[in-house]
Amino acid sequence: MEYKFLKINEYQYKNVVENIEMSVYTLVSFLLPVFIGHPQIIVGIAVNAILIMAALNLKGYKVLPVIIAPALGALMRGILFGPFTIYLVYLIPFIWIGNAILVFSFRWLKVRMNKNYFLTLIVGAVTKSGFLFLIAFLLFRLEIIPAIFLTSMGVLQLSTALIGGVGAYFIQFAREKIIN
Repeated sequence: MEYKFLKINEYQYKNVVENIEMSVYTLVSFLLPVFIGHPQIIVGIAVNAILIMAALNLKGYKVLPVIIAPALGALMRGILFGPFTIYLVYLIPFIWIGNAILVFSFRWLKVRMNKNYFLTLIVGAVTKSGFLFLIAFLLFRLEIIPAIFLTSMGVLQLSTALIGGVGAYFIQFAREKIIN
């Protein structure tokens, strides 16, 4: 079964431009957590904006490196700088799924179904943060991760996704004005 919504985007570009854009999104979303890291809210806003722009502008498999890169960047920073690295390792697969939830919400609702941008943002952000909080809560209850991750995987994820989504909206709006 082919998922046609994975192969369409808001703006049509030549493949070379799309590959450059994918590379820039991936590199920036990896390097932000490595070199900036804190405050987490600023990095989260920027990463979520990049995830949403990738969802709107990249086709097919090209969103996958952007989905994966930020968590690997955070892990790299933790290996280099932080004491909670081991706990982040448990969360990485779920962070990838959470990022995919946000990206594919935009691919499906906004790009394919042409739903309202802000409705799509709310659905994607709530679903992503709800999923991540549920996983963090389960891992906390199983005494696998400390309680500190409950805030960062709940309220912080929701707020950074929403604010990042608003930022991505204005970037997309400006981009549309420049292209058209």
